[in-house]
Amino acid sequence: MVSTLGVAVVGFGWMGRVHTQAYARVPHHFPQLPVRPELVAVADEVPGRAEDAAGQYGFATAARDWREVAADPRVQAVSIAAPNFLHREIGVAMAEAGKHIWIEKPVGLTAEDARAVAGAVTKAGVQGTVGFNYRNAPAVAAARELITSGEIGTVTHVRIRLFSDYAAHPEGALTWRYERERGGSGVLGDLASHGVDLSRFLLGEIASLAADTAVFVPERARPTGATAGHTRSAGGELGPVENEDYVSCLLRFASGARGVLEACRVSVGEQNNYGFEIHGTKGAVSWDFRRMGELAVSRGTSYQDQPVSTLYVGPGHGDYAAFQPGSANSMGYDDLKVIEAYNFLRSITEGTVYGATVEDAVHSAAALDAMSRSAESGTWASPA
Repeated sequence: MVSTLGVAVVGFGWMGRVHTQAYARVPHHFPQLPVRPELVAVADEVPGRAEDAAGQYGFATAARDWREVAADPRVQAVSIAAPNFLHREIGVAMAEAGKHIWIEKPVGLTAEDARAVAGAVTKAGVQGTVGFNYRNAPAVAAARELITSGEIGTVTHVRIRLFSDYAAHPEGALTWRYERERGGSGVLGDLASHGVDLSRFLLGEIASLAADTAVFVPERARPTGATAGHTRSAGGELGPVENEDYVSCLLRFASGARGVLEACRVSVGEQNNYGFEIHGTKGAVSWDFRRMGELAVSRGTSYQDQPVSTLYVGPGHGDYAAFQPGSANSMGYDDLKVIEAYNFLRSITEGTVYGATVEDAVHSAAALDAMSRSAESGTWASPA
């Protein structure tokens, strides 16, 4: 018996579109799911944006105020893809209204914000899924299996990188992303949050860390109208960039492993250069998001001069089989969000947690707060 679940999307920039398209695709890739999402409502404060979304995707209702969604009894689950500074208010309100939430990272500006949303989710007894999509890549699932099975021995050290050029242009508009009050810790919340989640997903908890941060583009022009994504704005009034363009961080894991996490939003020549290299006492494994279906693996008993081979992921690795029938067929970014939508809906249906949760967001946010403290004090800090 297949039932329907009324869903809504709050914030219809690029990520709101990705969530909406993921809901539409879930039944095609996961037909065994006994629930079908029904697009009930969409909300965005930019005039006309919600109406356009309703016309294109078939939402029954369009609104400018997200509070209308919270009060709508037809809505049982909500995607929250609004700017970071609204995450706490919207997340708490939706949970208190009894609605399951699929919320984008970093779930607010601080660990306190993430804890508030997590507390509301727990108190209301609803599900809370978070958009840490890179852990959904089948190659990442395969890497985790290699690590947990002992194929590469005991993990000794890891390097995680997240380099992008989306903010590299000097004419990039001074949007909310670059303000401390609305954008929080800049590249820490935007990219390093993914790095923290990947490190925890693959290697376990972070015991302590030491970080350094920098702003490389100190001023930007204020936009003259509504923005979406990474808009350019030339000739406008200049204002200061208040949060971080770059972070580098040394990590000590509870397991004893060591790590380096580095993230930058102004890396000229880098487009979505995300990935990791993990070394163990018997081997190594590495992954590059731009070659999402490949995993470089070194394993055996040679130790010295041990070769590296390429593993092409296929059925049996994560949720790959829901998309492709044989190894080495490509998957894309949006597929990872379809997996995320599936985990969200499955969690609601079964009452069991699948995928990244608001508690994972709390751990990530605590690590980001510790990075900020460490960068300011010049000392090691604990995420606890």
